[in-house]
Amino acid sequence: MSAAPTSSPKAAPYGSWRSPITSDLIVAQTIALSEVRLDGGDVYWLEGRPQEQGRCVVVRSEPDGRHADITPKAYNARTRVHEYGGGAWTVADGTLYFSNFADGRLYRQANVGADLKPAPTGTHRADHPEPLTPAPPARGRDWRFADGEIDPRRLCWIGVREDHTGQGEPANAIVAVDLAHPGIEPGRVIASGHDFFSSPRLSPDGTSLLWLAWDHPNMPWNGTTLYMTRIAENGALGQPQVVAGSQEESIFQPEWSPDGAGIVFVSDRSGWWNLYRFDLASTTTLPLQPMEAEFGQPQWVFGLSTYAFAGRDRIVCTYSQSGLGRLAVVDLASGSLRPIKTPFTEFGSVRAEGDRVVFRAGAPNRPTCIVALDLASGRHCVLKRATDILDGAQARMADYLTTVEAIEFPTTQGRTAFGLFYPPRNPDYAALPEEAPPLLVKCHGGPTSAASSALNLGTQYWTSRGIAVLDVNHGGSTGFGRAYRDRLHLRWGVVDVDDCVAGARFLVEQARVDGKRCVISGGSAGGYTTLAALTFRDFFAGGASYYGVSDAAALARDTHKFESRYLDWLIGPYPQEEARYRERSPVFHAERLSKPVIFFQGEEDAIVTPNQAEVMVEALRRNGNAVAYFLFVGEQHGFRKAATIQRCLDAELYFYATEVFRISLSF
Repeated sequence: MSAAPTSSPKAAPYGSWRSPITSDLIVAQTIALSEVRLDGGDVYWLEGRPQEQGRCVVVRSEPDGRHADITPKAYNARTRVHEYGGGAWTVADGTLYFSNFADGRLYRQANVGADLKPAPTGTHRADHPEPLTPAPPARGRDWRFADGEIDPRRLCWIGVREDHTGQGEPANAIVAVDLAHPGIEPGRVIASGHDFFSSPRLSPDGTSLLWLAWDHPNMPWNGTTLYMTRIAENGALGQPQVVAGSQEESIFQPEWSPDGAGIVFVSDRSGWWNLYRFDLASTTTLPLQPMEAEFGQPQWVFGLSTYAFAGRDRIVCTYSQSGLGRLAVVDLASGSLRPIKTPFTEFGSVRAEGDRVVFRAGAPNRPTCIVALDLASGRHCVLKRATDILDGAQARMADYLTTVEAIEFPTTQGRTAFGLFYPPRNPDYAALPEEAPPLLVKCHGGPTSAASSALNLGTQYWTSRGIAVLDVNHGGSTGFGRAYRDRLHLRWGVVDVDDCVAGARFLVEQARVDGKRCVISGGSAGGYTTLAALTFRDFFAGGASYYGVSDAAALARDTHKFESRYLDWLIGPYPQEEARYRERSPVFHAERLSKPVIFFQGEEDAIVTPNQAEVMVEALRRNGNAVAYFLFVGEQHGFRKAATIQRCLDAELYFYATEVFRISLSF
C-alpha cells in the first residue's frame, strides 16, 4: 500500500498505478446492507458478510448506537424463493421469524427485542431459533419461504411459499404457517392459482388481505395484479377483488393506510412508476403527485420498500430521476411533495414510525449505509456503514476516490442512453503526456436493473489504478420510465449491446479514454451483453463474463421457474423463435470472437448453469483465443464469499493487463 499521497506525483502509464484500494482491503472491510425493519422502537437490518462465507445476519440497533447480531452463527437468514430471494425475515413484538438458507425451513426466535446488556458489537442475546416448518423430505425437494408477516389474531405467519417437493415446476402460493403448533406442517395454502405471488399485507384490523400476483410469461415489472379480499376468523379468504393492475400494468409495494381506509401502491400506468391511492369507501383510485419519476423498482427480490407511512396523512418516499435518487415527503391532504435534503443519491428499504424514518442509502462519495432521519428537524445520523474504509486512520483513502459524472450520449435510431462515468484518480500518479486512460465498461444485470450511484470500492479499485469506468444504463434499464424499459422488448442482445458500444465511443470521441483499450465486463444478463458485444461488434478489446449467458436457448430450457419465460419478452417465444435465439447466442458464433475473455462461474448456479460458460470456453480454446476460466465451489448466482470476490477482482485486472493493455502491474 501507499503510505500517503506523495507531494510530487510520479508519471506512469494509466492502468499501472499502484493503489491502496486493494482486493483484500475491500473484502476484509465491506459488507452488504439491506432490508430495514422497525419494531417497538428498535431498528433492525440485514448484513451480508463475505468474511463469513456470505452469511446473512439480522442485526439490531440500540438508540445509544450499540448494535448486536440477532442471528446465531449456525444460521443464515436467506431464502431461495425465485432463486434471488429477499424478504427472508421479519420481526414482530420482539420475535424474529426467518428462513434459514441451509434447510429452507422457517424459524422463530423469541426475545430478540430484549434490552441489550453492555457487550461488544457482534454478540447476540436471544432465544435459540425454533423451527416452524418441517424438515425437507429430500435434498433439493424442499419448501421455501419469503415475504411474510405475522397475523397475531390467528397466530400464524402469512407469506409466500415455493414448493419444490413435487415433480416439475415448483408451485408458488400464499400460505399460513401455524405458530401454535410449530414444526408440523409446511403451511396451509390460502391463495393460489397464479404462477407467482408477492406482498401479502394484512389490514390494520386484521380483517382483509392484499397481495400481488402475476403469470408466465410476465415478469413483475411487465404486468401484475393487486388483489384484496376479506379474511375470516379461521383464516379462509373470501372472493378476491381486483384493485389495480393488468397484463400490461406493473404494480409495486401495496400498503394499507394506517387507518385501514385506503390502499397505497405504485403503478406504471402513466408510463412512470408513480404513487396511487385507492379509497375503499368510494372505490376510486387517484394519483399522488404524478411526475416523470420512478417511485418503484423491479422486483428481482422480495422485501423492497420505496415508501412508508409516517403517520396517517404523510408518506415518506424515494424516487429516481435520470438515474439518481431523491427523498421526499408527500402530504396526503394537500397532495404536495416536499423534497428532503440529504447528501445521498440512492435510497431503499424505507421504513417510518412517526417522525422517525430509517432507510438504506449511499452516494458516489459515501458507502451504502443504514440511516435514521428525524422529519421534524431534518437531521440524520448513520447507524451502520457497509465499510469503514473512510473513517479514522483510513480517512486518507478519500484522496483516492474519483467522482462520478452522469452522462447522456447518442445511440442508435436517433435515441440517447445514459451512464455513470468515473474518470481515473490517484494523487500518487500523473498520466504520461498525451496518453488517454483505458476504459472498463460495466453492464448491470437484469437486464432490467440499473447502475448504482452509491460508492462502490470495486469501481474505485479500477479508477485508482488509472482505468476509467463507465457504468451503462442501456435501454431496458430501470429509472427512466416504462418506454425506456420497453426498448429491450424482443431486442435483448441488440439494444443493450449498441448502447454499451455507443457510450464507449462517446467517451473516445471526447478524447477522455483510449479507443484501442476499451474492455467490457458484466454479470448474469450483463455477462450476456458482454459476450454479445465481443462476438457481434468489433469494438471492445477484451472482456470478462461473470456467470453470463452464452446460449439463450439453453437458458430458456434450463433456468429456474421465475425467469423461465422471461426470454419470451426479451427475445421471443421459444422454441417458435429458435432461429432468433441461435442468431443472438454468442456460443454459436464463437468463430467471430477473436478478443481475450475471462469467465467466472459459480458451481451451484441454478440460474445460469456452469455449462453456459464451459461450452463457450471450450469453443474459444479451440479457436486459439486467450481465455481464462474460474469455477468457484459453493457459489451460486452472484458471488458472496470474500475469497471469491477478491480472486475475481485481481484475476480480471491481471488478465486485462497481460492480454489487453500490455502493461506491468504492481499489486
